Amino acid sequence: MLARAQTLPKISFLLCCLCGVVPIKFGYNNSVAQGVTLYTPYTKISVPPGESIDYSVDVINNGGGVRTAEIAVVGLPEGWSYELKSGGWTVGQIAVLPKEKKNFSFKVQVPYRVEKGTYHFQLVAKGMSQLPLTVEISEQGTFKSEFNTDQANMEGAANSTFTFNSTLRNPSSEEQVYGLRAQVPQGWNALFRANGKQVSSVNVGPNQTQNITIELDPPDHLGAGSYKIPVVASTSGMSSNLELEVVITGSYNLELTTPTGKLSTSITAGSDEKVELMVKNTGSAPLKNVEMKSSAPVDWTVSFEPSKIDVIAPGQHAQVFATIKASRKSVAGDYVANLEAKAPEKSATASFRLSVRTPLLWGWLGILIIIGALGGVYYLFRKYGRR
Repeated sequence: MLARAQTLPKISFLLCCLCGVVPIKFGYNNSVAQGVTLYTPYTKISVPPGESIDYSVDVINNGGGVRTAEIAVVGLPEGWSYELKSGGWTVGQIAVLPKEKKNFSFKVQVPYRVEKGTYHFQLVAKGMSQLPLTVEISEQGTFKSEFNTDQANMEGAANSTFTFNSTLRNPSSEEQVYGLRAQVPQGWNALFRANGKQVSSVNVGPNQTQNITIELDPPDHLGAGSYKIPVVASTSGMSSNLELEVVITGSYNLELTTPTGKLSTSITAGSDEKVELMVKNTGSAPLKNVEMKSSAPVDWTVSFEPSKIDVIAPGQHAQVFATIKASRKSVAGDYVANLEAKAPEKSATASFRLSVRTPLLWGWLGILIIIGALGGVYYLFRKYGRR
């Protein structure tokens, strides 16, 4: 029985050959039958979101004539993109000589916003061959980069500059150029600095971070309140937002003048002059611990009463008297004493001009000397003039 079972297939094969019929083996590859095979060594790979996959694909002609393969992609997931290139050109058909092969690049761009999982698609030479490909996405994707700061809220006066330190991370596998933009209210200024330089965009390498300093400068007379500032770092494919908050407590501004606005007077050498001053708080926040200071010519002295003001409310002023004493050695002329009101947040100066007069006694003495000199000349002239 065993010998009969082995003999029957041989007899059937001989009968088919005699009749001119060649049996076809079940499961024979259709691409080989057509004479064309698509080949790439890596048919299943794992990548993160945003990755660009570059397949090197061979079109192999196993037949005896020239074959023209029309290349297409079937089943590519929605939102994914691709390009087919060979020799620097975008291609759709490739002709291959018999028993030869041609290579082309099949580049697939995985989007940043993609679900973690396994994706299947095919590269085909229409009617000739199919190349199944599998891509595993290793993590959940998103359009957002990581844009963070340790301190997102700052408080201060309107004439302060608020500096925030932030980090921007590129989660993709390719270098990205991020444009930087702050949505500030009218009158505000926003500056970005990276590596010590002012920038409007930054280059961040794959899976790398970049430190960015954000400087916000509100208008000097901005009213008290809380202001939220959205900051955006974006590329063509993804973006990230960072919300900063600036709390304005008021503005600091100080003015030093006199009740009449006049900043000049006259003084006699060796004497002193008392000048009334007004220290005005023209800001919107209180000024505390305002000290009076001065710089005067050599051997001159300036004293203040009071020399320190505890607090000046917004819109209010304090009265201060400055006593300026000129040096006895001062000659007639104009001198300048610089007076200053200085608070920790703000200071103001006033240049006070003083015209020095000589004392009256010295004036009369000078007149007497002149008269004496003239009298002496007259006496000599009378006595010796006729000889």
